[in-house]
Amino acid sequence: MELMKVLVLFGGCSSEHEVSLESAAAVLSHLDTSRFAPVAAGITRQGQWLLYEGEWDALAAGGWESRGIPCTLNLARGSRELLLLDGSSRRVAVDVAFPVLHGKNGEDGTVQGACELAGLPVVGCGTLASALCMDKVRAHRLAAAAGVRVPQNRCFGRCVTEEELRAAAEELRFPLFVKPLRAGSSLGVSRVERMEALQEAVQNALQYDSEVVVEQAVDGFEVGCAVMGNDVLTVGLVDEIELSGGFFDFAEKYTLKTSRVHCPARISLEKAAEVRRAAKTVYRALGCRGMARVDLFLTPDHEIVFNEVNTIPGFTAHSRFPSMMQGIGLGFRELLTRLIELGVQG
Repeated sequence: MELMKVLVLFGGCSSEHEVSLESAAAVLSHLDTSRFAPVAAGITRQGQWLLYEGEWDALAAGGWESRGIPCTLNLARGSRELLLLDGSSRRVAVDVAFPVLHGKNGEDGTVQGACELAGLPVVGCGTLASALCMDKVRAHRLAAAAGVRVPQNRCFGRCVTEEELRAAAEELRFPLFVKPLRAGSSLGVSRVERMEALQEAVQNALQYDSEVVVEQAVDGFEVGCAVMGNDVLTVGLVDEIELSGGFFDFAEKYTLKTSRVHCPARISLEKAAEVRRAAKTVYRALGCRGMARVDLFLTPDHEIVFNEVNTIPGFTAHSRFPSMMQGIGLGFRELLTRLIELGVQG
């Protein structure tokens, strides 16, 4: 049987570049090589595509760029190939793309759109769902329309005035979270307790996007739910973020210095089932397919509040999405196989 050629895309023009390298190394190392032939293409911070044929476990250590061969995706519909730009005229055939790209320029529908334009099947969400899930305000509006509670927020651009921020703070009330509209891994996110710190938090968020969201803080703790599927959905165990203080920022997500992830979450079976139902509702409302991790809050009154959707969650063997699926008996290698099969199904 001919092996299916899986184009694993990693790196990217994103502040989450390094995280992508770790995820991609894990994916490439755990693919079932009796069924799949991996083709690895890295995208540098400057946006250059490079075919990488080195060792997978060397990706996270860096230095892969110096060993890469310049290439690009052939956008002619149905071609399904990489064109090497080293003067060799070599073409590398691929059957399906597996973007392991976090944040902007990879998780936001841009790469998915290029693949769809070329007629190349994509693992995970398509162009529209990827873009919607990255946009916190529009994702919240669709989730609310589907009947899932969301925190109140206000969105501002670069020309926001102090008067506008003060009015928003008075309406929403402190504490508030200030976030880039389109970014991941909690980059640029600040918790603000007083008016004097709000302007600085907004300027910090604007380093990551051209618009910011000022959002009500939700009392309680965060729970997550791994969802996989196109028509029929498979839902993993619900997990829980335990914080010793502050919030689940970029450093905590990837070091867990002062926080813990409990899988399964320390909640009743009935409440976990309710969280899973809410996660599926959001997944459907945003047009997700393939996979996504839906993050929600559970308040002291046991209400479920939507937070965000990650369409390409962390993919190391110990990341939350694989761990939640492991909890229902789906190992990492089998999980990757199922995701690729879903991508090919379309």
